[in-house]
Amino acid sequence: MYYKNKQGHLISYEKYKDYDKIRKKRSEDTIMRKPLPIGVEFFEKMRSRGYYYVDKTLFIKELIDKKGEVNLFTRPRRFGKTLTLDMLRCFFEEGREPSNFEGLKIMEEGEKYTSMMGKYPVIFLTLKSAKTGEERSAFEALRNEIAREFDRHGYLLDSDALSEKDKADFIGFRDRNPEPDRYKNSLNFLCACIRKATGKNTILLIDEYDVPLESSFYRGYYEPMVDFIRSLFEGALKTNDALEFAVITGCLRISKESIFTGLNNLSIVSIMTPEYGEYFGFTDEEVRDILSYYQLSDKYEEVRNWYNGYIFGNSNVYNPWSTIMYLRDHIGSNRDYFPVSYWANTSSNSIVRDLVERADSGTKGEIERLIEGGSIEKPVHEDITYGEIYQGQDNLWNFLFFTGYLKKTAERFDEKSKTTYVTMTIPNWETEYIYRQKIINWFDQEVVRKSDRSALFESMKKGDAEGFEKEINRLLAPSISYMDSYENFYHGFMLGILSGHDVYAAKSNRESGEGRSDILMTTGDVFEKAFVIELKAVKQVGRKPVTMEMMDQAAERAIKQIDDRSYVDALLEEGYGNIGRYGIAFFKKKCRVHYKDGYVSS
Repeated sequence: MYYKNKQGHLISYEKYKDYDKIRKKRSEDTIMRKPLPIGVEFFEKMRSRGYYYVDKTLFIKELIDKKGEVNLFTRPRRFGKTLTLDMLRCFFEEGREPSNFEGLKIMEEGEKYTSMMGKYPVIFLTLKSAKTGEERSAFEALRNEIAREFDRHGYLLDSDALSEKDKADFIGFRDRNPEPDRYKNSLNFLCACIRKATGKNTILLIDEYDVPLESSFYRGYYEPMVDFIRSLFEGALKTNDALEFAVITGCLRISKESIFTGLNNLSIVSIMTPEYGEYFGFTDEEVRDILSYYQLSDKYEEVRNWYNGYIFGNSNVYNPWSTIMYLRDHIGSNRDYFPVSYWANTSSNSIVRDLVERADSGTKGEIERLIEGGSIEKPVHEDITYGEIYQGQDNLWNFLFFTGYLKKTAERFDEKSKTTYVTMTIPNWETEYIYRQKIINWFDQEVVRKSDRSALFESMKKGDAEGFEKEINRLLAPSISYMDSYENFYHGFMLGILSGHDVYAAKSNRESGEGRSDILMTTGDVFEKAFVIELKAVKQVGRKPVTMEMMDQAAERAIKQIDDRSYVDALLEEGYGNIGRYGIAFFKKKCRVHYKDGYVSS
């Protein structure tokens, strides 16, 4: 008796039994291992409930050693910023469980550091809740977040050190009663109350500080939000003698003139800064360890190609979110599951999309070069104001770089212009997928929106292959393309330009006959003509040039495939009796169209 393994090879029953035992043993071993921290952003929960934790506690040592008073860390989305801040809270805050740090690296660094555990009051704010649709709800979300911290420090109301006015003001903030403008001084006031009651300075932690700024920019209330955040930060960070130190995280470094006005004690740590590089993201050694732990060491090269490649300071790191999601999908019996782009839909890309859609032809050519595996060199300006976003194409590259869509491979400083220039490439296969699937589509959607397609549809309806070809080539010219043009790129392009007609509907990859046709065009009226469209991408082999004859042959093969695989059958079953067949061959930004009237069916 023989069985098929996953590769489709026949193996004997004895070998199958052995293989099945190994597979079951691997699944049992996996079940006994620590759970993966999918979506777990809080350190205490991760440690107390036994999740797998990549030890980043030496971040605490470096922070203490450097003695920065106000520290701003900028990293792309999903690179562990919230978890890092919560780790700081659990380490420094009074009343936290010290056992959560047992066995971690910080505990081996000596009393200089461990003596600071549980010694400070902590204020922890996350501003990500202010990502809302309109101004009132955004400010309400910020007030609620501040009120939550007042409520968490409600023990201060039992202190005789606070005056009756202090207590009344404290209760007002806790119960969300004060006028909105008074909240601008709320953090300074809370620190002062803590100092009066405990005699201790406060550690202030603020997560995702730039989220309300980005959201307000696109919703039309950017200026009042900037005023609010600036005033909040000035009171808490600039004129606050009850502050021990502060750590702030975000995706982008917003200009000091915009938010951090006059804040001379600010230490900014961006992806360009040499220090702290290994603490956001997984290092190569950490990835090898976690793959070994979950018995996936043989997947190292795949994980490295897909999720490695980010350069933060002097450190090379992996995307931690994508690495963990990959492990989730591959442990146990699912080890042959294909890798995917997990990060594609987790990061805010509204600004990037807007800049891409405004790009000129030169920028499009540079994006083509990146997708082909090349590099570009651009000036980097770390101070960003949203109000200046559209003042030049270089801002597109700055946003792509600082939000994780590009990585640094080299940098130089131009003495004459006093400007830093960075050579950039696409970091890995996951990000390349985003370029192919999203950024290219954004370009093409913009092409479609700006184009008159009436002649395109008129030619298609008439069976005018020459006219149809002319219109497709016209729309191909300004689109993004790259050297290895795959059929799925042209499929997405054609689906885009054929969609949105007031009569004809484009259907993609529908089961039909003995396979899937690329595109079906129908009106819903079975007495009107319908079309089957099949696409072919012509590849250049070596240095041999692609000829028009080769394009014609490919277009004919496309029509032959329609006939051989009976793609028209689906339309016949719906009642369509008048059917045309298009075969279209593509090579880079040129196409060749052949047409056959009538239909052939088995």
